[in-house]
Amino acid sequence: MSAVAEKKISRTEKREIRRQQLIDATLQCISQNGIGGTKLSDVAKVAGLSQGIVNLHFASKDNLLRETLNYLADDYRQQFERVLAQSAAEPAAKLLALMEMDFAPTVCEPRKLAVWFAFWGEVQAMPTYQKICEERDRHYSTVVRGLCNEIIKDGGYKGIQATTVAAALSAMTEGLWLSRLINPKNFSREGAMDAVYSYLRAIFPDHYE
Repeated sequence: MSAVAEKKISRTEKREIRRQQLIDATLQCISQNGIGGTKLSDVAKVAGLSQGIVNLHFASKDNLLRETLNYLADDYRQQFERVLAQSAAEPAAKLLALMEMDFAPTVCEPRKLAVWFAFWGEVQAMPTYQKICEERDRHYSTVVRGLCNEIIKDGGYKGIQATTVAAALSAMTEGLWLSRLINPKNFSREGAMDAVYSYLRAIFPDHYE
């Protein structure tokens, strides 16, 4: 490889490092100050970079916020897909593994949760945020609904709709995430999973004993 190519790769890697620094700093600023209270100057300060670097990489606050939300959504989806690929083949095991992932430290982390809720609070006014969040929710719902359908067929369960169960699990998860933010002293991962498992056991008793 030529010295010119090595130099080019080095610049590319440096650019990606700077972008990630700025996104991480944005996550911190939003978690502390909300979206409205986050300023480019604050992001630059937290990242230890100049505001000119922020403008160079993102051009505007809107672009930086959009890319931060994209990063969150991509990070969640990567973890989601990894759990699907690595968990046992049985639908019930995969569903439980996905629920456990939602309360793992890499997902159920106060800073990330605060930023998720901040963006959710803006979706009515910001179609771009709504589109990104809808795509994440649609993928989640499609996979969870599919697993629930397989469990229903396998267990011969009557009067149970996979769509309803998937919606209930999503609502329960997000409600527990909110509890993690509002009342962290009384939140535990074990308690959250107990609640989820109790629901699954009530709906699918032959699969979750």
